[in-house]
Amino acid sequence: MSSGGQNAVGARDETETPDGDGEDPIHEAAAGWVARLASPDATEKDRADFEVWRAAEPAHAEAHAEMEDLWRRLGHVPDPRQRRRAPKGLAGIGAALILGVALAYQLGLIDRLRSDHWSGVGTITHATLADGSRIDLNTDTAVALRFTATERGIDLLRGEAFFDVARDPGRPFVVRGPGLSIRAVGTRFNVRADGLENPVSVAEGRVDVTASGEPVRVSAGEAARREDGASLSVVRADVNRAVAWREGRLVFSGERLSTVLMELSRYRHGRIVLLDAGAGERRVTGAFDPLNTDDALDVLAATMRVRITRLTPLLVLVGSPL
Repeated sequence: MSSGGQNAVGARDETETPDGDGEDPIHEAAAGWVARLASPDATEKDRADFEVWRAAEPAHAEAHAEMEDLWRRLGHVPDPRQRRRAPKGLAGIGAALILGVALAYQLGLIDRLRSDHWSGVGTITHATLADGSRIDLNTDTAVALRFTATERGIDLLRGEAFFDVARDPGRPFVVRGPGLSIRAVGTRFNVRADGLENPVSVAEGRVDVTASGEPVRVSAGEAARREDGASLSVVRADVNRAVAWREGRLVFSGERLSTVLMELSRYRHGRIVLLDAGAGERRVTGAFDPLNTDDALDVLAATMRVRITRLTPLLVLVGSPL
C-alpha cells in the first residue's frame, strides 16, 4: 500500500490502532531478555541482571512470562521442563555445528554459497547472463547457472525470479526448482520456489512445465497450478499483478490479511506473527511497497482494525494485544 495513499485497502468499520508508534517498551525488553537467556552464551551476570529487572515491577514479570510462552510456542525457546544438562566436549561441538548449519540454511547462507546470483532479504536485484537473458531476483532469492553447449540451465535454489529469455532454439532455457522443471526457448515467465499454489506464471510466449508425469504447456496470461502437491493444471492468471514486485509493488485484490502478512514477511528479517485468526480472514485490496514493510504494517493497523505491536525489530505481532 503506497505511502501516498492512492491505493485503497478494503477495510471494515471501526479501526483499532496501537497507541503511539505501536511499541511496547516493557514487552520489548521482555523479548530481549527471553532471547538473551535462551542464548548458549548467556552468563551468570546476565541472569542476575535479569532477576533485578524482573523484580523491579510486577509488569516486568508478567510481560516476561507472556513473551517466554509466546516464543516457546514459536519454537524459539525450549520448554524448561524438557531442558537437559548442556552437552560438553565433542558432543557440544557437534550440537553447535548442527545448530549452525540449520541456522545457515534457514537464513539462506548455504544457498547463497552455492549460487551464482542472489538477493538479500528485502532487496530486489537484476542480472544479465552471458547469452543476453535477464533475471530479476525477488527478495531472498538464489540461483545457480548450469550452462552447457546444449542447454542453458538454471537452478532456482530459493525465492522467486522473473526470467526474460533470449531466443536460442538450439539451446533451450531450463529452470529447475523444487519438484519443477520449466523449459523455454524465448519467453518471459516467473517462478517461485516456496510451494506457492501457482509456482509458474507466463507473461509472454509459452513454457512447458513438468512436475510429475507429462508436462503441461503454459502460455501468456496463464499459470501452472499445483492440484495435489504434485500434478499440475493450467489456469488463467493476472500475471502483471503477480510480478508487480519487479516495479516495487505488491498488489492484492481481495486477499486474506493472513496472506498479505505472509507476503510482507518475505521482505523483512524476523517474523510477523498473526495472533487473531479471525482478523486474518479479513480481505485486503490495494498495493504495498515491498521495500517499506513498516509503512505497510502501519497502513494495515489504520485501516483493518488490527493492532500492530513491534516487540523487537525481528518480532511483530498482529491482531489482539498481548
